[in-house]
Amino acid sequence: MAAMVIVMVVVGGITRLTESGLSITEWKPIMGALPPLSEAQWQAEFAAYRQIPEYQLVTGPAGMTLADYKFIFFWEWFHRLWGRLLGVVFAVPLLWFWIKGMIPAGYKPRLLALLALGGMQGAFGWFMVRSGLSGEMTDVSHFWLSIHLLTAFFTLAGLVWTALDLRRLGTLGSARPARMTGVAAFTAAILFVQLLLGAWVAGLNAGLASDSWPLMQGRLIPEYDTSRGFFYALTHDPFLLHFIHRWWAWVAVAALIVMARKVRPLDRRASIAIHSAFGTQIILGVATVWTGVDLWIATAHQLFGALLVAATAWGAHVLGRRPQARAA
Repeated sequence: MAAMVIVMVVVGGITRLTESGLSITEWKPIMGALPPLSEAQWQAEFAAYRQIPEYQLVTGPAGMTLADYKFIFFWEWFHRLWGRLLGVVFAVPLLWFWIKGMIPAGYKPRLLALLALGGMQGAFGWFMVRSGLSGEMTDVSHFWLSIHLLTAFFTLAGLVWTALDLRRLGTLGSARPARMTGVAAFTAAILFVQLLLGAWVAGLNAGLASDSWPLMQGRLIPEYDTSRGFFYALTHDPFLLHFIHRWWAWVAVAALIVMARKVRPLDRRASIAIHSAFGTQIILGVATVWTGVDLWIATAHQLFGALLVAATAWGAHVLGRRPQARAA
């Protein structure tokens, strides 16, 4: 399930980078699983897309054809289809194991919570899409995008954590669930800020604010607009957000190094995973800037963001493992 969520994050990144997210203007949880199967259906979908601001102000004037529309439609449709598959692949075995009485004591609420997170993620995705369908918006709200992406990352961490708890239980025969330690919580909080900033950068296309590194506009601190107050700039200005995202990354690296050093004596593999994930992520982040947000490099950057979340959850679990429960 964690692997499927990582694939979902990657497909979501491609959907965003190809500007495909608004190509399907309705949410049909059941019937929407099928793509248009006739020319008339394609024309109907394209007609609905032509009613939204993105087409009228951006893609229409750029000369979008039906063939172009089919390309962006595919990515949004596949993103939604994969989400449906995630729900089925999780819910059906859960029901089976529940009926068979095979779920270990204490895990039913957690598994139901993970299922609920998946359902919420679908709803958040639709709220995100809806935010870009009306008014003068030609993109989705970066706030809804961040909620959608961070919920995916939180679900991924929960899946990894639960899998590790169950694997340890199955290996030892008796083991208490891991707990969240202070070091792990502190690191997770710092990483959360970086992921939030990254989501806002993505939603505002702020990656295009600079194609140089480490300087922006030939200076360390770029010019940004504070005419509506610093807090508004902090949540809306692409230059300021790009600047903070690229330098907060080093705060996250410092916290991850400290955490990984504490993990290493307990599980060297988890420590290596954390170092490898954040090291590659930094390189891909710089490459994304230098290439002007190349599609596949930016997608790889999002992929390693997900892998970093998984590795951090693994390391946090290692730190939080408790001694094996003794038999009575």
